[in-house]
Order: sequence, then C-alpha cells, then structure tokens
Amino acid sequence: MAERPDKHDPATVGSATWAVHGGNAVDPTSGAIRTPLTMANSYQLPEDPTSMNWSTTEGLVYTRNGGVNQQGLEKKLAAMEGGTAAAAFATGVAALHGVFFTLLKSGDHLVVSDVTYEATWRLFAELLPQRYGIEATFVDVGDLDAVRAAVRPNTRIVHVETIANPTTKVADIRGIAAIAHEAGALLTVDSTFTPPPLFRPLDHGADLVIHSLTKYINGHGDAMGGAVIGDAATIGRIRHDAVVDVGGVISPFNAWMIMRGSVTLPLRLAQHQSSAQKVADFLASDPRIGFVAYPGLPSHPQHELATRQFDGRGYGGMLAFALDGDPDTQNRFVAQLGVITSAVSLGHDESLIVHVGSEGRGGSDRYPEAFRTYGHLRLSVGLEDAEDLIADLAGALDRTEITGGTKR
Repeated sequence: MAERPDKHDPATVGSATWAVHGGNAVDPTSGAIRTPLTMANSYQLPEDPTSMNWSTTEGLVYTRNGGVNQQGLEKKLAAMEGGTAAAAFATGVAALHGVFFTLLKSGDHLVVSDVTYEATWRLFAELLPQRYGIEATFVDVGDLDAVRAAVRPNTRIVHVETIANPTTKVADIRGIAAIAHEAGALLTVDSTFTPPPLFRPLDHGADLVIHSLTKYINGHGDAMGGAVIGDAATIGRIRHDAVVDVGGVISPFNAWMIMRGSVTLPLRLAQHQSSAQKVADFLASDPRIGFVAYPGLPSHPQHELATRQFDGRGYGGMLAFALDGDPDTQNRFVAQLGVITSAVSLGHDESLIVHVGSEGRGGSDRYPEAFRTYGHLRLSVGLEDAEDLIADLAGALDRTEITGGTKR
C-alpha cells in the first residue's frame, strides 16, 4: 500500500503542496483551518516565571522573540529552501544586516560580488568598514580564480547574489562554495531573484540563504519582510543577536500577509518566468534596443551556467535593457507605457519598470559596458498576459523618438 503523504511534512510532499500547507496549523480555539492573525505582543507566562530566560525564542513569550505568525512563516521558509531553520526579519536589508552583524567582528574580512544590491554595497563599502573595521574585497564572482585570489586568512564570509541586481550576472554557487569552504569561510547567498522552487542554494553548497520576502515570496506588493535560512545553530545565533537583541523582527501582520502570498509562489513563478522569456526575446529582436540582459537569452554571458545551475527550471523574472538612446529617451519611453508601471521593487503581481542612470549607483563603475553607456531600465515582469506586455513595450517604442543613440 502506498504511503500516505503528510501535508505537514515537507519530506513527503512536493513544492506546490508545501507552499499551500507548510507552516499552517488548525487554530485550536476556533477550529479555523488557517492560522489566524495574532496581533498580541505578549503571551501568557507560566505560573512561576522567575527562572525564565526572558530572551528565549522557545515557545511564545514576547513577539520580538517570536510570535505565532512569525514562527509559522519561518517553518514554511526553512523547508522551502531545504534548511533546518529560518529567521524572519522586518525587511530584506534587515536580514542581510542581521547576518553580517552576527557573524562578523572587527578585523574580519569578506569577499563580496562587485555587482550587488545597493544597500549591500554601502554596508561593505562604507558602514561596516568605517564603523567596525570589517574589510571587504569586491570581486568579479564570474571569475572563480579572482574569487580564490581575493580570499585571505581572515576571510569569514563570501557573499554573492544568485542573479545579481541589476546586471543579471549569474554566480556559480557550487564553484564559489568550494572556494569558501576550502578557506574555512561561509558562503552566504542572496537568492531574492531566484526563490524556490527555481533554485535552492543550500543544495549547491551555500551555508545561508537570504531573501527579501517583500519581493517574490510575498508577491503582491503589499507587505515587507526578510529571511535567513540555514542550519539551526547558525540561525539560532542570528535570531538571538539580530532579532531579539537588536530588534529587527517582522510584524505579525506582515508575517501573516507574506504567509498568505507565499501559497501561490510556485504558480506565480512559472508565469513570471514564461512571460519574462517572451519579453526578453521580443526586446532582443528589436533594433531600437541598445542591449538586453536576461540569463535566458543565448547572448547572455552566463547563459550556459544558468541553464546548468537552474536545471531547466527557468531563468527568473528580472531583466535589464535600454533603448539605443540617451537618458531622456529612456524616460520618454517609460512615460509611454500603459500596462507596465514605473515604480521600484520587484516580484510583484504587476510588472514594474525603473529607469536607472549610468552613474551614481553602488558599484556602477564595474557594470558591463552597455550599462555604463546607456544606463538601464530594470524590468520586473509580472503576471499580466505576455502578449499585453509585449504590445505595451512595442507601442511605447513606436511612440518614442530615439535620440542620442550610440549603437554601432
């Protein structure tokens, strides 16, 4: 007789089933089949609390230490990424800071991708070196020899993004993990652009995975959060230091909202990726476009790596491109769009575009030449019909007078 799957055991069910049921529990008070939103900031203490550890994260004491909705979300995320524990934060940047605050001290060194999220860049280019004496070496993570050469005896962490924001450079997680571990360092991976089931960095040797839950995992543009996933001991340290004692905890409402949004992540991700590939193919075929950067295009420098690493599951929903024109051209183009919204963030249900200039961004001097020539438009492909998105882009191109082009 076939074994009965258990919707509360991630080892017995698939990704889509766990996305629906993981971390959820029937409410014992009302019988509601969904964990309700619990807005309490305190929980009933035992009869004699005098010997308690007031910073405990075991059980329910105080919501900064851990609440009902936070703990359910953490359970779901840990299993989704193949980790044993997770810590949820108020934002993705709080999660990043929590990792580095907990695991690094004065005199430590780390290796960081030379193309990375702007807040991460500033943490390592300015804040941590100036205030705590933590030194970082920025390196082209597409060059494994360069990564290996950047490692020092006091290197504690190598930090990369699976797909870099905003250039879409793909990091070889397994190759970089081997280099980090050989040096006795940890590999931390920001996998915001590649949520599960697209990619699970822990399966490829990463030690910790970081997400801005605000993006794909929430998926609806209405809640903020961050998370770190890994082994129980390391996550326990991060939770105690950065959540309990520094206070970067996610609110019950946001945890509940993200839990609600995460149910459809596998379905949404399939649509994001299918449409992104069609949009990238369209843009790459139009002579008015200066460049397109999307790992699913054969022209992408890491296309073969992405195909191998993501094992046919897709290439994400993010792309960067620019018209063959000056900054005013890019702005006029964005103003002509009717379906795609000009706004920051990504991974939402609606498609979002933002015009980023060629100067003034963290690490922009290390961007590929096309980015430095044109600047770029970062496009997060949403859940609209791909045909409508392509028609919107085509119409905006037709209505935009191309000026100042430099394409040869």
